[in-house]
Amino acid sequence: MQLATLLSNHFVMPSMPRVMALLLLELDKPDPNLRRIDQLLSVDPGLAVRVLQAANTGYFKLTGQVHSVTEALAILRMAQVRSLVASSVSQASVTAVPGMPMPQFWRYSLDAARVARSLAGLVRLNQQAAFTCGLIHAVGELAMRMAMTQAVTLDADAEPLDMRRERVERKVFGFSYTEVSAWLARQWQLPQVISNALELAHAPFDNEAYEPLAGVLHLAAWRARARHARLPQNAMTVTFPSLVAEVLGLDIDMVLQQDPIDWGAQMPGRPLI
Repeated sequence: MQLATLLSNHFVMPSMPRVMALLLLELDKPDPNLRRIDQLLSVDPGLAVRVLQAANTGYFKLTGQVHSVTEALAILRMAQVRSLVASSVSQASVTAVPGMPMPQFWRYSLDAARVARSLAGLVRLNQQAAFTCGLIHAVGELAMRMAMTQAVTLDADAEPLDMRRERVERKVFGFSYTEVSAWLARQWQLPQVISNALELAHAPFDNEAYEPLAGVLHLAAWRARARHARLPQNAMTVTFPSLVAEVLGLDIDMVLQQDPIDWGAQMPGRPLI
């Protein structure tokens, strides 16, 4: 399947049922806690995308200028946010992603987002844009799985969150999940710096264009996948993208020090993911 054909399919991204329920409870309060709403939306790629897409529409005359959930909430009315969440609830029961363990996907995406934000701070890039890049960089994998049976068969060679996944997809299809994510980001009218970072993330500095945020995302995805795979120290040293890090003025120790904080420790009650 060609990338253009894949993107012609209607893509409905699943969201976390518990997060949606907590959001609706908060939004139904007489005086909703904006910080709490921001926190909840920011752990779920699907909900974050819906809010960002709404804020980047031409209606607000801010198309391509809203980089994060926090910025979006400064623009949208709470009634609009509630409508977006309620719409997600109605779609949740009919959305399935073949072969993808969604709890792992959500944890991985949030890990990548946090590491990307921390690394962006070290190299003085937009931290909110970096967080969004990390949170949504793998949504293309979901789109591929929902539209292409061939994507699921690749699991025999590299599982969904395997470090080799991008390379295997590129060999078979000529593109990988981050490029699909980039195309989706353009359809959603997200800022160009985000779509560029997603498109170039697989090989940040091997292109004519130079987008340092792509390098940050590349490192964040490596760290999140290494953490997910529980790689030992020697394996991390071997797989570390040292050339990308060198361009950004980073090294493996600096990247490893940006380990994400457990979200469950930041929220009351049972961990969200």
